[in-house]
Amino acid sequence: MAKLQFLLLVLATHLWVSTAAGRPRQIHPLRRLEAAGDHSDHGISCDSWRMAVETNNIRRWKTVPAACEFYLGNYMLGGLYRKDSAFAIDQAVEYAESLKIAGDGKDVWVFDIDETSLSNLPYYSIHGFGSEPYNDTLYSQWVEMEMAFALPETLRLYNRLLSLGIRVVFLTGRKEHQRHHTAMNLIKAGYTSWEKLLLRRPSDGSTTALVFKSGQRKKLEEEGYRIVGNIGDEWSDILGGSAGSRTFKLPDPLYYIS
Repeated sequence: MAKLQFLLLVLATHLWVSTAAGRPRQIHPLRRLEAAGDHSDHGISCDSWRMAVETNNIRRWKTVPAACEFYLGNYMLGGLYRKDSAFAIDQAVEYAESLKIAGDGKDVWVFDIDETSLSNLPYYSIHGFGSEPYNDTLYSQWVEMEMAFALPETLRLYNRLLSLGIRVVFLTGRKEHQRHHTAMNLIKAGYTSWEKLLLRRPSDGSTTALVFKSGQRKKLEEEGYRIVGNIGDEWSDILGGSAGSRTFKLPDPLYYIS
């Protein structure tokens, strides 16, 4: 993928993040689906499919149904995705503000990165909004460009947690050799400090994301940390052992990671 094309998409994405007259701008030439109700195509109810995905009733799926690419693009860019994210973050902030923090630096909140802390919408907007099979080479090239932006709602939670004295741990399925690019992208996006940045090392093998992340959280607890909160976009981010005192899930109908 040409770097210039990505640059143009990222510039447009930042316009989408800002708002004009209270309406998010788009980064992809899709007609906005204004009408409420059930959007169906080729016998597939895309509303119902997205609901099943978010409730974990459909599992181990590989790609978004081709008939739902248009629908998913409009969901991600038309405003509802941001509203759904904001609602989830509101609950997380309310919960965080209710906590009594020990003040010893051991209260931490675990954050996933992709589609939780950082949004890769510029990449997915030119790859069918999840309807194309995952391409590790192309996605790795995107990661190395360090151009993913912060999901604004998650950045709001991050800043509030720091102000409350809760430290942040980033736990991602990205690979250890991507550490530098990941750290730089986080900083560019506004996540300027953290307690730990945990990535998948070669010694972690090919375990599932759920097993890998559960193991990493267990190690945090063994080091004396208290996981007061945990947020991710995938069910594998928030299920399993040592998940934390409370978990929060952000919407992500673009891909599934077990």
